[in-house]
Amino acid sequence: MMVSRTAQVEQPLDLPPGYTLVSLREYGDAFAHGCTIAAQAGAGTLVWVRRYDLVEFAVVLEPDEPLASARRAFFAGMNAIGDAIAVHCPPEREVQFTWPDTILFDGGVLGGGQLGWPKDCREDEVPAWLVFGVILRAADMAHVGEVEAASGVALLNEGFEMVDTEAMIGSFARHLMTAFDQWNERGFDPLARDYLERLSKENAGERHGIDVNGDLLVKAPAAKGPVIRSSLVNALAKVAWYDPEYRAPKLG
Repeated sequence: MMVSRTAQVEQPLDLPPGYTLVSLREYGDAFAHGCTIAAQAGAGTLVWVRRYDLVEFAVVLEPDEPLASARRAFFAGMNAIGDAIAVHCPPEREVQFTWPDTILFDGGVLGGGQLGWPKDCREDEVPAWLVFGVILRAADMAHVGEVEAASGVALLNEGFEMVDTEAMIGSFARHLMTAFDQWNERGFDPLARDYLERLSKENAGERHGIDVNGDLLVKAPAAKGPVIRSSLVNALAKVAWYDPEYRAPKLG
């Protein structure tokens, strides 16, 4: 799974070699823009929306396996942003996931991840690109009512003295490269394990796994019933954490 090319430009973010930065004004959409330019821009292009109330970015990837299994790159991205938040958050605060794309901080919805791919790509074809996008709520949004804002989770309200967006994105970029190196050297299992360790469980004792196509496999504690399968593709299509009205993570 390729994460970068050698092309680089001068950039304000402290990104590892191989990343190329594209900056958007505050009304931009990092994920949509990333999907639009992915074919031309190539792997390692990181689209960043400059705004104070959200941490919003997307990165272009170039997989080397068929779409059906390449979508597992989504879990590498989720692990990377989970690790980046954990590095910068106050001690003893918990980062969790709700299947598959919601990011929780101390139990509240902080944001989430998205995955895009060429819509004309068949499951057995290697896609020309993938785009992994992230939005986190950094601060209360100015156009959201006070009562609504009080029901949400924002980094500045959760013990962060300040939100260093640049440092967090740089940390994500490094963790993502590490994740793909681990995948190449040791296979996908360590990435699956790291993701599942943060996945919130509905029932104590459940055993979780991730299939080769990215589906979630859940086995009941008694281990006698059938394995329950949750489709990654169907779940990603819902973007359950996202509020299209505010173009931000949902409140409450």
